[in-house]
Parts: sequence; C-alpha cells; structure tokens
Amino acid sequence: MTHRTDIRFILNGTEMSVPDVAASQTLLDYLRLNRRLTGTKEGCAEGDCGACTVLVGRLTDTGLVYAPVNACIRFLASVDGCHVVTVEHLSGADGRLHPVQQAMIDHHGSQCGFCTPGFVMSLYALWMQTPEPTEAQVETAVQGNLCRCTGYEPIIRAAVAVSRYGTPASDHLTTERETMTARLQSLQSDERLVSGPEDDLSVIPSSVDDLADCLLAYPDATIVAGATDVGLWVTKFMRNIGPAIFTAHLNALKTIDHQDTTLLIGAGASYTDCQDALSRHLPHLSRYWDRIAGWQVRNMGTVGGNIANGSPIGDTPPVLIALGAEIVLRRGNARRTIALEKFFVDYGKQDRAPGEFVETIRIPIPGPNTLNAAYKISKRRDEDISSVAVGIQITVEDGRITQSRIAFGGMAATPKRAVAAEDALQGQIWSADVFDAAAKALAEDFAPLSDWRASAEYRMLSAQNLLRRFFLEQDVATTAAVQLETA
Repeated sequence: MTHRTDIRFILNGTEMSVPDVAASQTLLDYLRLNRRLTGTKEGCAEGDCGACTVLVGRLTDTGLVYAPVNACIRFLASVDGCHVVTVEHLSGADGRLHPVQQAMIDHHGSQCGFCTPGFVMSLYALWMQTPEPTEAQVETAVQGNLCRCTGYEPIIRAAVAVSRYGTPASDHLTTERETMTARLQSLQSDERLVSGPEDDLSVIPSSVDDLADCLLAYPDATIVAGATDVGLWVTKFMRNIGPAIFTAHLNALKTIDHQDTTLLIGAGASYTDCQDALSRHLPHLSRYWDRIAGWQVRNMGTVGGNIANGSPIGDTPPVLIALGAEIVLRRGNARRTIALEKFFVDYGKQDRAPGEFVETIRIPIPGPNTLNAAYKISKRRDEDISSVAVGIQITVEDGRITQSRIAFGGMAATPKRAVAAEDALQGQIWSADVFDAAAKALAEDFAPLSDWRASAEYRMLSAQNLLRRFFLEQDVATTAAVQLETA
C-alpha cells in the first residue's frame, strides 16, 4: 500500500508541505522554531495558560469551522488538512491593527503583553461567533487564558467593545471563507499518511475503517485524539509516544445522534461538539460541562479520549456512569458493547485489548421521575482538575426512592459507583435523614487517598456533603422554603 509522507496544511495564507513529521513534534515548536512566528508564546506548555492560542480551521460535515486551541499540546501532524491562523495574520494588508487588538489597546487590556496574543486569539474566535457577547460569554471564552498583571476587567471591557471597531462580516476569515474552503478541499486525501522516524512515527488513517486496520498493524500505538492528555506526556514527561495514530480529522468519529431514548456520541466528538446535544437531552450537565478545562481544551479534548485514558479523576466518567452509559469497543471489524463502569478495571488498567479502540458512547436519556445532578470540586473553579466529581441519578415514585445510581471520581483508583450509598437509598422514603445515612455509607464505599489536590478527609467530607446538597437542591419543600425566604 502506498502512503503519503508529508503533512499538508495552510498556515495563515501559505500552503505548507512538511515531510518527516515526528509524532512528538508540537505545533508550537514548529511555529516558533521553524517559521519564526513568535507571537504565539510558550508559557505553561500544558494547555493551561493560553499564551499559545491559535485558531485551527477544519472542514466538517457542516462546513469550515474555526476554533481556538492550545498550540503547545497540539501536535503538528494533527493539523493535516487544516487552516492554522496565528496572531501575525490578524492585521490588515495596510498594517492596521485588527479590531480585537485595537480594542485591547484602547481599553488597557495589556501590560507586560506576554499573554496578550493568546487573549487576542481567544477573543477573536469569540467575536467571529458572537459579535455582541455578554460579560458571561467573555468570561467563558477566556477560561483558558491566564493574565497575571492586567487583571480581567479591562480585557472584558475590550471584548465587549470589539464590534465598535469592525464587524466579522468584513474580516478576512469571513470574506475568504469560500476560497479557503476550496483550498482545504484540495488538500484532503484518501491515502493513509505515515511520516517521521521509525521510533517516533506519525500515522494518519484515511477513514475509521483504516483506523481499525492501523491499530491491527500497530497494536501498541498511542491513539491521539485531542492530545489534551497525551500532549503533556511529551511536554512534561518527555515520553516517546510513537508510533502515534492521529484521529482528530475523522468526522465519522464525531457524529452525535439521538435514537429513541439513547444519545449516541462518537468517541472523537469534542466537548464543544457535544454541548448543544447535552443542553437538549441532559440539561443537568450544561453547567458542569463549562467547568471542564478551558475553551481551547474543550475544543480539542474528546469524550472518548477522556474515557479511554482511564484516569480516576476524569471529568466525564462519573456523570456518564451515573446515567448508565455504555461504550462500543471496536477491533478490526468486530465490536462489543460494555457498561462504562465495567471498562475501568484498576488504576491505569482498562478492559481494552491491544488494537481495540472506543468507537461510540451510548447514553440513556433519563426518563420521567428521575432526578439528576453533576458536581465537581476543584481548587480553582474554572479550568482545573477535579478533586472530587460525582454524577447522581435517582428515580422517585410516590415519594419513595426506587432506583439510584451514584458514581464518583477522585475517590478511588478508578471512577466507581457508590454501592453502599445506593443501597442505603433503595426503597426508602425521600427525606433528609435517608440522604444523611447514604452520605455516611460512603465510608464503606471509598478509602480515598491524600495528594496535592486534596486530603483524604477533605475528599470524604466533600463527597458526603455533595449527597446532602443533592437532596437540598431537589427537595420540593426545601426549595419552596428558600424561595419564600428570598421573596
């Protein structure tokens, strides 16, 4: 079989063809070291500070879509067939500053300036999507950008004011969209790409079927979807990830479908891709979803990747286990479906054979009489790893609890159901005393560890109080009393 060996993409306005791309080569290093585009900064090198933010445009089933991403943990091979836009591309042909840049200057949104290009790129993406944003929308857009000197108030003022300086309709990403779409279409290929040195090989399959074939050929390969975790293996731990199989371009892995009472999410769908479907079918996850990392990471990170890496503190497994989710695993042409809770065997160990990959997540949509919630405890409200996360689904009929599913992350070596707490609720009359008993039963379910995120005692107390919080938020009498007091 013949393969391509060079990745092809458009950088600002120039078509690039780069041979011998190692799996571990980051987009940030390529921009700064190879292209001398030093407006994109390296700060944390782990996708937290946002100084490295660029826009990546990709052809999707609905057209050309741009999203801000972290170049520090985005691998160069993953931008094959994409349009990469850096801060240097924003100014007009006459050298005039872009509206976002001018607004930042006029509203004093920059002091030392190190973080400014990253803020500009995030606000540029927001402005293109939402020309007249609210302060809340601005705050969400810059969750993944950290500023240590200016403070956020002048940056927010600048973001709200951008449309006074120009409109997205006149921006070149809009006026050149048809031309850029055609240019990107010409770069698409039906061939598999194999590039880089043997010990750091990049593999880009041509389709999902080819992905299955690639994993049979390279059963121990690292699967790279969003790279929001794997990226740190390279930038922080200096690990060799080759051979690496990149999947971010596979639109067939990003499908989101609603069939009867089940939501089907392709394993390659990003957190951002899922947002609308979750808001419609699982509204209790909307606020929780906004607390997963920052905007750039939500644009890159995938639900399937968050599950497949098996982290005990992953944000999505606890809430999906509580909903009774299943996953479809594929190896070659063979598929099997297992309950998500059964996928996590032990710390760092999942029920996934060599050459097998997560293809689909199946989430039952809650029926009538079910109460649902998702909570996350972390040191920082936005863009932080959870110390404790929990998903809760309880069915109440005629005032009695008939079914309960409670799953925690951060309390054990794997995401895990709280079986003793569930048993304490089963068949009981809905009451504060019953939930207090369930909270105490958590000591039978978990023996959490202490680490830099939280002590064991803090984790247990937080977990217990989250069950009590669930009762207070869902209890009709409690809610009525609070409304009466605040009326």
